[in-house]
Amino acid sequence: MSQTLFHLAFPVNDIAQTKVYYVDGLGCIPGRENHHALILNLYGHQLVAHFTKEPLTPQKTIYPRHFGLIFTQERDWQDLLKRAQQQQLLFREETKNRFVGSPLEHRTFFLEDPFYNLMEFKYYRHPEAIFGSYEHTQIGDRT
Repeated sequence: MSQTLFHLAFPVNDIAQTKVYYVDGLGCIPGRENHHALILNLYGHQLVAHFTKEPLTPQKTIYPRHFGLIFTQERDWQDLLKRAQQQQLLFREETKNRFVGSPLEHRTFFLEDPFYNLMEFKYYRHPEAIFGSYEHTQIGDRT
């Protein structure tokens, strides 16, 4: 089976600032760019920052809208965490372990870009919990 890539478009108010945050901060590889949009390679997935004149406002909580990555190797998750800390990126939520001791156990942190887009980065101790473990109903921090 050929590799399928994920694509996500999101709003920004400043392409240059977006490039600094995502390329210098997160380590994305920049792609095509013009004054309306910037394509970014985030670990092999395509992000497209689209310029908008609409006012962008922060969410009150991390729900409902955020995007991110699930790392299959804990070391990769730790490397991105370290990079985000060194680059002094805004942590919307610091690192935490969710559902400790259960099959759903995972490590997570949330970043917020300058345009209030929220990103979550996870590492699951048990990979089957990414899509499985149907007998459990916990999802996120909501109760």
